[in-house]
Amino acid sequence: MKEKNFIPKGAASFQINFDGKTRDIYFLLLPKLTMLAFSAAVEPLRVANQVTNKELYRWYLVSEDGQKVQCSNGVEISADLDLENIPRAARLFVCSGIEPAESTSPKVLAWLNRQRAFGCHLGGICTGAFALAKIGALRGRKFTLHWENQPAFSEYFDGLEPSTNLYEIDKDLMTCGGGNAATDMMLDMIESDFGKDLAIIISDMCIHFRSNNRKALQKSAYSVALGSRNQKLINAMQVMHDHIEEPLEITEIADLANISRRQLERLFQKHVEISPVQFYIELRVARAHALLNETDMTVAQIAAATGFGSTTQLAVRFKKRFGKSPSAFRRGWSEHS
Repeated sequence: MKEKNFIPKGAASFQINFDGKTRDIYFLLLPKLTMLAFSAAVEPLRVANQVTNKELYRWYLVSEDGQKVQCSNGVEISADLDLENIPRAARLFVCSGIEPAESTSPKVLAWLNRQRAFGCHLGGICTGAFALAKIGALRGRKFTLHWENQPAFSEYFDGLEPSTNLYEIDKDLMTCGGGNAATDMMLDMIESDFGKDLAIIISDMCIHFRSNNRKALQKSAYSVALGSRNQKLINAMQVMHDHIEEPLEITEIADLANISRRQLERLFQKHVEISPVQFYIELRVARAHALLNETDMTVAQIAAATGFGSTTQLAVRFKKRFGKSPSAFRRGWSEHS
């Protein structure tokens, strides 16, 4: 493996008393990983070394064959290592992205299991939780992954419930929802290793507004879309989100959100410009879209999981939204993969 320089030059400096052992961090790069989440995890380590002019961290990139790995955006990243054993007590993050259920080979899973048995501390970035779940590393643990992929994850792994938080640290297990949540997670780790002051200057160097709260929620699709922070409206949307498989009547949703049906309809028309019924259907169709993309569930199973009484009902709604039936949509993906 080619020697790497882990202490780049920089203008900012921070004095720290450190004569301990350098922390080694390994990143397992899976096909179609999310580049944003990966870089958001690595950069705080680089900045930590740069501002202190000390080798606090070393990081190494691992791939199945030691070759380049293509990210979901088409950019290729060169690996440092293939699937060789890494030091005990090192930290290993699984970096994944789109199509996470299909990105791990039996060889990769066997290697992950072996590193876990050797005492490696595991973590997942973006959708890395899929691989961790496959080796049984998430049972009885708090964990998370990107909100977009949580519906498919829950279908794949019955009994495993990801949190909606930005990131989770459960003893030696670290997971995050991807994107800039990876920076928040790494800043938490750096603060634990070297103190709050260093974490603050790294956050400033990254021009990153740190949440300082691992329980901060990931942004969901509907909360981002809203130009409003109306809590009653968001509560109603959350009720809908929680009742996808067995849809509720709009009156029931209004009751659970502690609002009248008339008020609920007014709020939707004002802020979303569609009715609550239309929004609920769109939410369920979006879930069907995610399950088509990321699971091998049949269309009938997906119809049941999204509260449609039949494949025909799902097909009508799905075609209206995406221009193709669920079956044709899946065939199109297969032909281009």
